[in-house]
Formats: sequence, C-alpha cells, structure tokens
Amino acid sequence: MTTRFGFSLQGRGALADRDAITTLALRAERLGFDSVFVTDRLLIPVQSASRYPYSATGAFPLGPDEPWLEPLTAVTYLATVTARISVGTSVLVIPYRNPVVTAKALATADYLSGGRVILGAGIGWWREEFEGLGVPFADRAARTVEYLRLMREIWTKPRVVFEGRFARISEAGGVRPHPVQRPHIPIWIGGHSEAALHRVVEIADGWHPLGLRPPVTLYPAEMAAAVRRLRDMAAAAGRDPKTITITFKGPLKFAAGAGADRPPLTGSAAQIAEDLSAYVAAGVEHFVLDFSVPTVPEMLDVLARVAADVRPRVGV
Repeated sequence: MTTRFGFSLQGRGALADRDAITTLALRAERLGFDSVFVTDRLLIPVQSASRYPYSATGAFPLGPDEPWLEPLTAVTYLATVTARISVGTSVLVIPYRNPVVTAKALATADYLSGGRVILGAGIGWWREEFEGLGVPFADRAARTVEYLRLMREIWTKPRVVFEGRFARISEAGGVRPHPVQRPHIPIWIGGHSEAALHRVVEIADGWHPLGLRPPVTLYPAEMAAAVRRLRDMAAAAGRDPKTITITFKGPLKFAAGAGADRPPLTGSAAQIAEDLSAYVAAGVEHFVLDFSVPTVPEMLDVLARVAADVRPRVGV
C-alpha cells in the first residue's frame, strides 16, 4: 500500500494570506504531496479557563489577534486553484456549524474539485468558543455524531428525511449536486481517546489523531497499540477494520545534531524517515505533517526537503 503524505497549511497568522496559501498548495502539488489541510478556529477567546489538550501548560499557543481563514471557504478556494492534490480540514469542529450548510459547502467543494475533499472532523474542546457561538458545550460529542449522520444522508440521498435529537428534516430535496466521491466524502475523526475511537468505528472512514504534542505523545509504539485497539473495536462491532484509514498528524522539524533523546519527527532527514517508517509499521497510511514555520520561504524549504530527502526513504 502506498503511504500518502500531506501537510497542514495552517491558514493562520502570516500564512492567512491568499498569495501564501496559493503558492504553498501549488508547490506542494508539484512536489508530489497527496493532500493539504486547513485548521478551524472561529473565535479565540481573550479570557479562557479551558485547557488546550495538546500543550503541557494547557495554554493555547496563538493569541486572540491572529488572523484565521475560515476553513470551508479556504477548502473551496484551494480545490479550485489546484488540480490533483486532495484538500481537507484538520479538523473541522462539527458542532459549530449548521450541518446542512456544512454538508452543502463540502459537497460543492468536492464537486468543483472533481472529488478531492477530505473531512477531518472533531468535537471541539474550547468551552468559551462554544459559548461565543451559542452552541451547548456539554452535548458536543452527541451533536457531532448526529450531524455527521445527517451530512451523509445529504451526500447520498436524492431527498432527505431525518429525525434526530438536534436536527429534524421532514422531507427535503435541493441536496444536489452530490459529492463526486462515492459513497461520500471521506470522514476522518480526530482525537485519541477511547470515546474518539468509538466514534471512528461508529461513523467514520478514517482515524485522524494528533500526536507529538505533550501530554499527547502517540510515539510509534503507542500508535501501534492504539491501532490494534481500534481494529479490535471495529471487528467487535462487525466492521471490517480494513475499511478504516489510519492517519497521523504531528509536527516535523529538521534539526542538525539531534541526539538519542530527540522526539520522533525531529532530527536529520534520515532520522525523520526512520521515524515515519516506524509509524508506517504501526499502521499509518496517511501523514499530515505540521511544519510550524511562520513564513512562506521557510514552508517552501521544508516542503522541498521532505519531498526530496525524507519521503523516498520511508519504508525502504
């Protein structure tokens, strides 16, 4: 099986810029990357008691005055300026938006792109952002699953009838054009908890955890154990584990002279390739790499180095 490589375009800060995202997406496509992803943030609360789960301190790493591109709009734009590369969200916070609007926006992007959209989906974590959007925080997991069920109905049926706890449609058409991809746009569920794994088995086409962000590490051995657990859960639910795509998102950093105590995906090209190969052995099929560099020239340099010096060595 071919291992796929994508990267996080970020779409925030200095990279929340039309020329920047266009340049990076087109260069990645020319370099042979398989996918490009944007992130989701609608509000950044100035005062917050919520803990960011991917930080040792619990603090969100970006300030409230950072510009941030809206991801559904950005995905549609990227889908129309590229020709081959898949475009997706990593991740879209599903409870934040009306599911009919989300489904229509993503279906339109998939249609315009000829079938290249991936929905990375999450339940969200930032209570104050939920409050600012007027969305109840406590039922976000249940709302996510129900919204995704409704979105699949919209993507696959000529007319929709839906009766749920949070959404009800007596009968309605107007849901076409459907996505080009069949049976529908792939849904990758984010998160690393037991509950997240259950959501993957219940509703998703892929698992999309973020690791190497202490306290969440997901080193290769941890990832292998989690993949085994997910596959056991799928089999117990009567689902073929092979129908679930295993992905992994994590930061990649070139660092000369990194020693034995370095975290995975930090070091020389050879060291990083060895780490990625370990993740492939753990079951990962699709990487979404976060380069976390602030400028376009730095991003272009890392893209080129990964394409030329890292990817050819993975799995060799």
